[in-house]
Amino acid sequence: MERELAMEIVRVTEFAALKSATWMGRGDKMAADGAATEAMRKMFDTVSMDGTVVIGEGEMDEAPMLYIGERLGTGVHPAVDVAVDPIEGTDTVAAGQANSMAVVAIAPSGCLLHAPDMYMDKIAVGRNAKGRVSFRKSVRENLMAVAQANGKDIKDVVAVILDRDRHSKLIEEVRQAGARIKLIPNGDVAGALYTAFPDKGVDILLGSGGAPEGVLAACALKCLGGELLGRLLPENEEQRRRCEEMGITDVDHVLELDDLVRGDDAIFSATGITDGELLDGVRFLGNNRARTQTLVMRAKTGTVRFVEAFHNLNLKMGWEN
Repeated sequence: MERELAMEIVRVTEFAALKSATWMGRGDKMAADGAATEAMRKMFDTVSMDGTVVIGEGEMDEAPMLYIGERLGTGVHPAVDVAVDPIEGTDTVAAGQANSMAVVAIAPSGCLLHAPDMYMDKIAVGRNAKGRVSFRKSVRENLMAVAQANGKDIKDVVAVILDRDRHSKLIEEVRQAGARIKLIPNGDVAGALYTAFPDKGVDILLGSGGAPEGVLAACALKCLGGELLGRLLPENEEQRRRCEEMGITDVDHVLELDDLVRGDDAIFSATGITDGELLDGVRFLGNNRARTQTLVMRAKTGTVRFVEAFHNLNLKMGWEN
């Protein structure tokens, strides 16, 4: 993929963030998500690529969401897989809380796992701990391995975990091991990203979250040199059949980074919607101007950029608000 695509994808996540931010704190998560989705679709229409959504928000009959199989872009080379999360944290935006983002990842066609919409057990770590963690190890053993890799005592290790009842046993195991915990209400893509930025104070992500978000996080960690391991958690036979329909024949197989994102040509972009620990949210500055902050990365070069942009909304295509 051409490097120019990275900045084109930034434009997509910026526009989605700008549109959804107008709904911040207004209590309507569907309106916020709809605004972000439609903004992404409009901006993708201008991108020179032949894209197919492999990670989206539903099936074709659930439109107007960006559905699995939808074609995006102008239809010219390159052919790419597209993973989207117009808002990571719709409840967060609706409540005006922190750490929501608009997220897109792309890779050459056939390189992104077609992950079904179900839970996935995940372990994510940064560069230093890559290759040190495993589902075969106990929680304590993984925490000890990460502590050693990062040159820390176990008491200084922080695990980020989604704050869900299903994680009560996991939380207790982490505490018994002597490590610390950062509970997050939503957004385990951001949680996985934290592990790759030492100044965020997080060493490992543990627990289950959405499988589609696992692929997005894997794209980001491939760019950052980290690692994500995944294990699908189908809850019934229908979900198992869904896995098989999407080409996953061994549901119990541990998915490594290269299973989730093949090759080294992924691009990842995330724009802050509300303020977070990684990105500033959208700022409306008055006189129909706004500021955004975006994280954009390429796995091929390992380049990580934070892009601060100032937008004249009067001149932005399709801004009518």
